[in-house]
Amino acid sequence: MRRGTAASAVELAAARQAASLLLGYPDEALLGRLPLLRAVVAPLPAPIAGSLGRFLDHLETTPLEQQQAGYVETFDLRRRSSLYLTYYVHGDTRKRGMALLQFKHLYSRAGMVLEDGELPDHLAVVLEFTATGDAARGERLLNEHRAGLELIRLALEEQGSPYRWVLQAVSATLPPVQAADREAVLRLAAEGPPAEEVGVDPYGATAFAPPQFIPPPPSGAPAGAAR
Repeated sequence: MRRGTAASAVELAAARQAASLLLGYPDEALLGRLPLLRAVVAPLPAPIAGSLGRFLDHLETTPLEQQQAGYVETFDLRRRSSLYLTYYVHGDTRKRGMALLQFKHLYSRAGMVLEDGELPDHLAVVLEFTATGDAARGERLLNEHRAGLELIRLALEEQGSPYRWVLQAVSATLPPVQAADREAVLRLAAEGPPAEEVGVDPYGATAFAPPQFIPPPPSGAPAGAAR
């Protein structure tokens, strides 16, 4: 199986680490890393470097408060672009809790510990694990959740969100989308993830209705696992 773009293991790790940082809640610390991120992204294969470079341009030219408001609007107020991967497979069912435990155990075996309040299925955390923890198991997680990843990417493209460039770069680090994944994306978009709650509207009918929003803490949204 050929991946979406030619890249070495080192380049894949660099691309995924950069994407992990860029999918965290934007703050002064992230802006301070922009020169380093530029240096890391520039030598990557063109499809990856181009997408991440466009997002870095956005960060450099957009006021921080506007970036933060955009992040909340994009990822906290829209279900179809939530960054929590197990939601797309299990919805808000009890099975999702078991899936989260499996993620935690996988990280623990690789010597990675989550920060307090950090959910292990956040895409930024999964990308960091893939880049710095266990590349083979991390890539398997990304491929297992490919339908969710593609739905996020498509939703961001429909919204015209600058974050679409980060998801395009992530997709470029993975093998080409297979027919089964495309079918799963269409089914997920139409039906939504499983639900146990009685009387809740179908996901497809309320995909862009904002769920209850809890403002992020001052330190921001998940920025990756702490080692």
